[in-house]
Amino acid sequence: MPFNAEQLAYGGRAAIDFYLKNDPIDQVNTARPLYSKLVAGKKEYGGGLQYVVEQLRESNDSNFQGYFGDSQVTYNRKRTLNQAKYEWGSFHDGFGLNEDELTQNGIVMTDERNASPTKAERVQLTNLIKENMETLRLGFQEGMDKMLHRDGTQSTNEIAGLDHLIAVDPTTGTVGGIDASAKTFWRNYVSLNISIANLLAEMETAWRACIRYGGESPDFILCGATFIDAYRSACTSAISREKVVTGSSGTNLDGSVGNGVSTGLYFKGVELIWDPVFDVLDTEDSPTQEWASRCYFINTKYIKLRPIKGHWLVPRKPPRVYDRYVQYWATTAKAALTTSKRRAHALLTVTGS
Repeated sequence: MPFNAEQLAYGGRAAIDFYLKNDPIDQVNTARPLYSKLVAGKKEYGGGLQYVVEQLRESNDSNFQGYFGDSQVTYNRKRTLNQAKYEWGSFHDGFGLNEDELTQNGIVMTDERNASPTKAERVQLTNLIKENMETLRLGFQEGMDKMLHRDGTQSTNEIAGLDHLIAVDPTTGTVGGIDASAKTFWRNYVSLNISIANLLAEMETAWRACIRYGGESPDFILCGATFIDAYRSACTSAISREKVVTGSSGTNLDGSVGNGVSTGLYFKGVELIWDPVFDVLDTEDSPTQEWASRCYFINTKYIKLRPIKGHWLVPRKPPRVYDRYVQYWATTAKAALTTSKRRAHALLTVTGS
């Protein structure tokens, strides 16, 4: 006996739930480090009409003054808070299977309510669904990951990512509804086109800039291939040939260390992570400041993927439309990417020489 539409829908929905909910990170740790880091640290938001809101303290609005004896003093009404408002977006990926495709795979569809598929049909459906669900998951991650890198100008329906929050030019533009040209506190540190000879000194300066306000160090260093090669050269050409760059694991600077995107190279005890997507974006977008030359100092406490509560990787099974003999499956998400302290992050790029 064949499958009916209800049985097929149930099997597909269960497969989506398994592949997207239970296995979203394991397959991306070495290929998509930014996506992996953001998903692992995501923080749900209760929802709103249009924005995900981050509360900011932009000043102490101090009324400090000296006085002596019966000198008159003054009081003020503090105005210390501001809000960064980030638009959230909705994202979709899905696929369909028509009845001819199912038939070609040995699966027969029927409208009979009491249908009972054979064991062979169950096996064939499992194999077919598995392939489609695997590629649905990987495709969703691929699209989401690229979006989380870009500045949001690629589509009016997509949210702005890393290239917007930690900008090449942080003195211009509006981020989270706040004009960076008017608010100096709302700017990430940036140093562009650094030579290898000056790289270590510039990294020291950038690191101090990140911790100057708030006293917290970056905990995630994301780099392109050109920057990683430049950093290795800068370390090995340092005055002291015995220079050791040691991470928390005790791994020393060595041209042969590292595995996958983990380079085995460290700065201030934080490992430099290679992001292969940087090279993909250079090919697809041809940016003025190439991604491969970039290094991001990121404090993950102050940059968050903010899914709307109940809307992260939701399995969907739209009904078959009356004039198409096609079964559909999809996954959707609603989320924003936010930062609550741009000063906590830095962007550096190298010239490669």
